[in-house]
Amino acid sequence: MRRVLGTAGPAITPVGLGTWAMGGQYEFGWGPADDDESVAATLRAVEVGVNWIDTAPAYGLGHAEEIVGRALRRLPADAEVLVFTKCGRRWREGVSGVEFVYDLSPESIRSECDASLRRLGVERLDLLQFHWPDHSGRTPVEESWQTMAELQDAGKVRWIGVCNFTVELLERIEAIRHVDSLQPPYSLLNRNARQELIPWCAEHGTGVIVYSPMASGLLTGSFSREGLDRLAPDDWRRRSPMFAEPKLSQNLALVERLRPIAARHGCDLAALAVAWTLATPGVTAAIVGARRPAQVDGWAPAASVRLSPDDLADIERAIEETGAGTSEPPAPPPVVVS
Repeated sequence: MRRVLGTAGPAITPVGLGTWAMGGQYEFGWGPADDDESVAATLRAVEVGVNWIDTAPAYGLGHAEEIVGRALRRLPADAEVLVFTKCGRRWREGVSGVEFVYDLSPESIRSECDASLRRLGVERLDLLQFHWPDHSGRTPVEESWQTMAELQDAGKVRWIGVCNFTVELLERIEAIRHVDSLQPPYSLLNRNARQELIPWCAEHGTGVIVYSPMASGLLTGSFSREGLDRLAPDDWRRRSPMFAEPKLSQNLALVERLRPIAARHGCDLAALAVAWTLATPGVTAAIVGARRPAQVDGWAPAASVRLSPDDLADIERAIEETGAGTSEPPAPPPVVVS
């Protein structure tokens, strides 16, 4: 069953393919990725019924978009796959290497849109999103959003949305052009969005696509304390507080509490974690990452898992008793802003 994204968006499957890890090795990467396997994972996602892909120029400095473009060219002519991407996080060569820069100036938005169209090999973007607010403070968000509305009017973009925005920022841009979608982080270990953001979206007819529903691998059931040592040296998770003590032990304790619930439904822990996000009123869909076909097979059943009130109560109790995760808003990634 598909869900409509907001009041005027497309009908999308409850889970979509995320491509962050396909970007390969860079500062915010997940370590090495095999491009052929990434393409195969994308094709597998479409094969099992997923009808949308989420990517971004920042993932591997354009590489993830190129991988998606390769996969799109291998799809049957009648395949209907929506492509969602982002803008606002440019990169440049700095003194010590590549630096990321917040930039939602009209010129940058238009330039990034055109570059994404080229890398993806498509004539129009289905959804273009601000990746992060412009923390540089150079461009008023109203001016940035007006540019998105102009791209929509010009036919380069079908729908427009934002990621990682606050309610205050959503209110400011909704007055200019309807916000079709919001993409916040949301999982059993990052529960901030359900406090204000998701209710705001429900009230205003804005779709919600959550990212990191498996908490970057912590909720898959396959990650262990020893697994941290096996991560690539440049894997960003080595620097994340969620993968460090004391949170790591609390998070892994929650995973153990979830195993009997997953067993009741005959599903993997990954599917259970995604299903929990989809059970939240106001959530339209969840982005789930993969860079190998087998990973797709692990989370694909999430859309069919129906959690009962007893299941949800058991999960809330486990969260409270283990102290896992957080309800605090996410911190923006450290990037250059000048």
